[in-house]
Amino acid sequence: MGVIGIDLGGTKIAAGVFSGGELRSRITVPTPEAGGQAVIEAMAKAAQTAMQEAGESAKAIGLGTPGPLDYTQGVIKFAPNIAGFTNFPIRDLLEKATGLKVYLENDANAAALAEHVLGAAKEASSSLFVTVSTGVGGGFVLDNRVLHGAHGQGAEVGHITVLPGGPLCGCGLDGCLEALATGPAMERMALAVYKTEVTTRELFARFEAKDPRAARIVLQAAHYAGIGLASLVKAFDPEVIVLGGGVALNAGPAYLEEVQRSYQRYMEGWIAPPIYMAKLGSEAGLLGAALTAGLEVGEV
Repeated sequence: MGVIGIDLGGTKIAAGVFSGGELRSRITVPTPEAGGQAVIEAMAKAAQTAMQEAGESAKAIGLGTPGPLDYTQGVIKFAPNIAGFTNFPIRDLLEKATGLKVYLENDANAAALAEHVLGAAKEASSSLFVTVSTGVGGGFVLDNRVLHGAHGQGAEVGHITVLPGGPLCGCGLDGCLEALATGPAMERMALAVYKTEVTTRELFARFEAKDPRAARIVLQAAHYAGIGLASLVKAFDPEVIVLGGGVALNAGPAYLEEVQRSYQRYMEGWIAPPIYMAKLGSEAGLLGAALTAGLEVGEV
């Protein structure tokens, strides 16, 4: 008997049974646009299907979900990409729908836990996970436990300030790492430079083709990512850093070299933990959700 992991996203729900150190099943269904109870029912059905495909039942459910969370109450405070998910009591409703105990975790924290236990940081006692994609997320893990902080907002790494007075972030503040280092941040700069919309993928292609304007945009984003990593290391002092996300994994070697250069510059005089690239890819969220429950019920 294992545990069920559920990775809830704005467009899809992934579910699977984790047992014996691996996923025994994996299914994906669309996230209902109606939100609310429809999402609860879709997750419950996905969990049931995952158990059927694995041929075994489960002790508990680990749920990775977007949005700031109230871990004590089991409530999603706000999830902008899912309708009706404001102060939404997701844990209690899913427990009622499935009859199983539900352990709740932020999706970025879940991915951090997966990389710590099963991925790039599995030999470390502590790790800082940072994902650079459409946003910047992450988590700090110490001895297989995720740091949540007093108010559930620990390791909100995308919202550290790296350029006071810089571009506005989606959180409403200026100069956040997320406003400077992500795909949308680069697309915003590309629009100003090229006077037309340029996707991140197109920008990376121009960067590879030695377009100097694309190089300036991409390497500037990498520079800010390096500053962010250095600042976070000074706050958390992890044994290793794990770097993932669509930007970090697809921008190319020159991007990663600039991240390292900037990181080392702002770590001068300090012990700089090594940076490893994430290994688990799109499975990290689902595995981390399952591990969230598995660590609680002794299935890891």
